[in-house]
Amino acid sequence: MKRYLKINAADNVAIALAEDLSRGETVVVGQQEVVLQDDIACGHKFALQDMALGDNVIKYGYPIGHLTRPVRRGEWIHSHNLSTNLQDNLEYQYNPLPTLCQTETSINDAPSVMGYLRKDGQMGIRNELWVVPTVGCVNGQAQAIVERVKRECDCSQLDDVRAFTHNYGCSQLGEDHANTQRALAALIKHPNAGGVLVLGLGCENNQIASLKELLGDWDCERVRFLVAQQVEDEVEEGFKLCSELVEEMRGDKREPLPLSLLRVGLKCGGSDGLSGITANPLVGQFSDWLISRGGTTVLTEVPEMFGAETILMNRAADRSVFDSTVKLINDFKEYFRSYNQPIYENPSPGNKSGGITTLEEKSLGCVQKGGSQAVVGVLSYCAPIKRSGLNLLQASGNDLVASSALALSGCQIVLFTTGRGTPFGTVVPTMKISTNSHLARFKAGWIDFDAGVMVEPQVDVQQVLCHLVDEVLAVVNGKELKHEQAGFKELAIFKSGVTL
Repeated sequence: MKRYLKINAADNVAIALAEDLSRGETVVVGQQEVVLQDDIACGHKFALQDMALGDNVIKYGYPIGHLTRPVRRGEWIHSHNLSTNLQDNLEYQYNPLPTLCQTETSINDAPSVMGYLRKDGQMGIRNELWVVPTVGCVNGQAQAIVERVKRECDCSQLDDVRAFTHNYGCSQLGEDHANTQRALAALIKHPNAGGVLVLGLGCENNQIASLKELLGDWDCERVRFLVAQQVEDEVEEGFKLCSELVEEMRGDKREPLPLSLLRVGLKCGGSDGLSGITANPLVGQFSDWLISRGGTTVLTEVPEMFGAETILMNRAADRSVFDSTVKLINDFKEYFRSYNQPIYENPSPGNKSGGITTLEEKSLGCVQKGGSQAVVGVLSYCAPIKRSGLNLLQASGNDLVASSALALSGCQIVLFTTGRGTPFGTVVPTMKISTNSHLARFKAGWIDFDAGVMVEPQVDVQQVLCHLVDEVLAVVNGKELKHEQAGFKELAIFKSGVTL
């Protein structure tokens, strides 16, 4: 494989791509010979020139922070000598890139996919039976119902039977309570569920009656409700209702549907120094490919846009989208301040171990998952997607919370890039894409696609993209991911506020 890389011509650092760059070794970057002053681990940075205290370090063509002490050419640059430039709220100017305001599509050339067409016109890529508790108090009963359905019903035509337990639904106030209600309403109406039993306790804040109001229209043949305190044996009654749903779902069949119905969430977690070189740019190319064929992608992790937000703002399709993006960024900063927390307490220890030093560096790698198309919409937490194309979504950077939020806004699948690895999956198929090949080999039970091959010599990036497209479409058509095979599926609702 390549051993080091200068990403952008304007950069004053290069990145180690192998773990054997040693102190005293001479490397040639472009026309320049550099003698390494330190051992440089994979994903970490080394200086390409002498730099003074306060100088900006440039990576991806943008500043990622300033030096806190002088650095010699060939020296390791990381947390011990580099600090963020980020500050509080900024004044943003709309400088649109006119070539991005209109997206050329090739919908007629798009392949069809095999999905489940729901009554509301959405496409499901799985046909699963879900039990959704309104409150954490009935998590055990929800799980007991699921276990009995699996034992006693013929579920061979279903992709899964699952209880999505959580700790919320009571002792919450204001926006925090509203978040939980919106999340559960969105989950109930997700197209990957062919049938849903909503299980309430009866005395919780999140009453089924008010949840129904929030749901609006729903398919009464596929969504059933049960209040545990109103029946003698809630597990028995829940089992009966789920048995009816199994029968309703038995006739569901995949059919050819337009690719334009596909909505893909974009997420990264456990990033490393290769995230912005391999997996994230590859997913960005996939995003462009899908959007050009009428599909939709959604980018979230708002705190991990800090430092790269102007790149997204300048791609706003119009002034309204720009203003919404500014509000998205500043509102999340205010959320941090409202709890007296530092806005830029990021990256994580795992990020730093992998070579990421500042939030700017992390963000510049993160937003590459959004490709190069125009931003057409900005969504509040759990809000449904309204426009095809690239959308931004209000959610935190936490892996489980952000991935769940992508699903709750209607994404049928999440592409999850990672340099450190993670076994989890959210409520929809969650494809793990490794930034380096070592991770793909070492954690073969976690990783679904190896993007680390992009730094191998003679690799055709276009062929890697075609391979990723084929894999994503295979999953859409029913191929199970590693977390699905293992049975790992999690719902994480965004928590904001006091608990009574």
